[in-house]
Amino acid sequence: MPKYLFGPVFSRRIGVSLGVDLVPSKTCSMDCVYCEAGATTSLSSKRCEFYDTAEIIGELDGFLSKNPEIDYVTFSGAGEPTLHSGMGRIVKFLKGKYPQYRICLITNGILLGSEQMIDELAGIDLVIPSLDAADDETLGRINRPATGISSGDIVKSLEKFRSRSKALFWLEIFVVPGINDSQESIEAIRKAVIRIKPDKVQLNSLDRPGTEKWVRKASESEILPFVRALEPYVTVEVIGKPALSASAIAGEKLSVGDFEEAVIGIVRRRPCTLPEIASALSVGDDKLLPVLGKMADTGVIKVEKMPRGVFYKV
Repeated sequence: MPKYLFGPVFSRRIGVSLGVDLVPSKTCSMDCVYCEAGATTSLSSKRCEFYDTAEIIGELDGFLSKNPEIDYVTFSGAGEPTLHSGMGRIVKFLKGKYPQYRICLITNGILLGSEQMIDELAGIDLVIPSLDAADDETLGRINRPATGISSGDIVKSLEKFRSRSKALFWLEIFVVPGINDSQESIEAIRKAVIRIKPDKVQLNSLDRPGTEKWVRKASESEILPFVRALEPYVTVEVIGKPALSASAIAGEKLSVGDFEEAVIGIVRRRPCTLPEIASALSVGDDKLLPVLGKMADTGVIKVEKMPRGVFYKV
């Protein structure tokens, strides 16, 4: 089974995506209250080669050589991917040997403004950084960043990368009701968006189980003020439920004995529903459900009900 790759999985934003996990769980420069990967256990903004870059490239080569039908190879997973110092080598490999596949980076954006990072990501197709707060108080309450990171630093980093990169730039704002939806907070975000000039803004809200139980999904009336404030300056998209394909995703067929390991590999990165796991593993719901039930009964995975359905997680 792959050590660094997961999926392909369905994403609400980018379609069918092969995930690449570049850092150990849960290594990040933030400890966001809504994070679907759980609480940060190693809070740091220092880059290093957490995993052997050559091994990651080898796994990618083995998977992509089979010509899977995917929309993106995505750097995401159970932490902040830009902390991996070998990212530039991986991007260069993908663009050199598999130029037909687009590359996406999902990031908190803290390191994007460094000259080294701008150079490493020169060949990337899509960057989705987050900006949940443009003032330090709200940043501390939602994102809980590593020491020395300010909202001003993040906005400058995003602004610099955007001005220097040819990649598509979709700025994500996660709406946390009662925290970043005040008039003052939205106005600070509006000013930051005008400076950054993203291709579009994606408004997101709780959809899977998050780190803190008190975080809830934002209602339409709570998201609407963001739309009204930002639409005069940028295209605004409210992220909704994913459309799952009826066809199987190209990938390896798994034996029954492999199911548990494969399921854990998927849900330890993010909680998933039964249809999402079944689609990622190219199996029917009826074949997978007994396996999930057994894993839940024995405590290998947990089950949590959310407005969008039942989610399985570690």
